[in-house]
Amino acid sequence: MKLERTKQSEAYAFTLIEVLLAVGIFAIVLFAMNTVFFSALRLQRSTTHILDERLPLNQALAIVRRDLQGAVQPVTNSTLLPRHFIATSSGGGFGASSASSLEFYTTTGVISDDEPWGDVQRVRYELLPSTDPANPQGQELVRSVLRNVLATTTEEEEEQMLVEGVESLEFLCYDGSDWASAWNTESGGNVGLPQAIRVRVLLAANNPGGAKITREPLELFQPLATQSLTNQVTGGQE
Repeated sequence: MKLERTKQSEAYAFTLIEVLLAVGIFAIVLFAMNTVFFSALRLQRSTTHILDERLPLNQALAIVRRDLQGAVQPVTNSTLLPRHFIATSSGGGFGASSASSLEFYTTTGVISDDEPWGDVQRVRYELLPSTDPANPQGQELVRSVLRNVLATTTEEEEEQMLVEGVESLEFLCYDGSDWASAWNTESGGNVGLPQAIRVRVLLAANNPGGAKITREPLELFQPLATQSLTNQVTGGQE
């Protein structure tokens, strides 16, 4: 009886080779899980960094969209309040450190006790050299605002830095058939507002290692509502 129990216990025991094989398989599985886990952590950190980096740019494009939605129809023959819509491009193609600018009148001005002017204001978007020595990468996207558009003297514009570290900025105007990088109602080259505006912003690659990083630009497409202004009152029939 005792001999049978000993043989039965030996039959259920693991050999050294089986133990080593099980430990090896467990180590491989643990290594694979560790690799996947840390890859997920790196992806999460990278995604969070990109989202944090693009948050100011998303907010800036929201401001651009709001101004474009309130764009005022250009008027060049008005002596009281001449209005224009000007888009320029420095050339070189988008992505080659190009810099476009856009200046127009919009109805997004806020009336307050300190600024008792109308809601029409002049805004200009452009790239300016970085003013932060600690962040020399790229340029700054700046929004300049002139609130008192009826001033008889030269008024100072209020500058608002929207995004830093910008490599390229492009404004394209749609005339109904093609996209143009330039639009100027002040010089008579164009009449009225374009049908739509496409804005493309490319952030500079902040990479101290020197390796080239491919970045995709962030784009904004905004149709413009063109309205005819008139001082005539149309009466309905009763």
